[in-house]
Amino acid sequence: MIKFVVAAIWICVVTIGAMVYSFQSSAAKPEPGQERAFFGGLDYVKTEVFSVPVLQSGAINGYFIGRFVYTVESEKLNKLSIPAESLIVDEVYSYLFSHPEIDFTRTAKVDVDALRNGIRDSINKRVGDTLVHEVLIEQIDYLSKADIRNNTIRQRNTAERARGKPLDAPAPKH
Repeated sequence: MIKFVVAAIWICVVTIGAMVYSFQSSAAKPEPGQERAFFGGLDYVKTEVFSVPVLQSGAINGYFIGRFVYTVESEKLNKLSIPAESLIVDEVYSYLFSHPEIDFTRTAKVDVDALRNGIRDSINKRVGDTLVHEVLIEQIDYLSKADIRNNTIRQRNTAERARGKPLDAPAPKH
């Protein structure tokens, strides 16, 4: 009976040792100096949708609408004294206002990589450390004033149709 108990314990120890060894040897070890951006160790934090007015010649021509995902180390994120999303959105505003050459009206000329890298670098410069490793774009849009006006008119017409009111009926007089 004792032989069976000793054999069972021996089998358990060998099995656990083999599993531990196989997990340790199969873990991907980054080369020295290699970024860990897509292989763990970083948190992916998503911002809410935000809009930034686009100014040209002193007038608002439209709105930049975006949602970003950024990668940060959780230890550094927890050490921040202000909310990280507030810092990110503030830097996006600052970056877009300080770079008037970014023209969203001509989407072919927008350098998305320069936009992402510029936002990342400005955040890291402001914090004084490598806080953000990567900025990923989840959503990016530009709505001109004409687009917004057309959407407003279309929504008003749809609402009036839903209520059964003719579109060209005069407004009631009181």
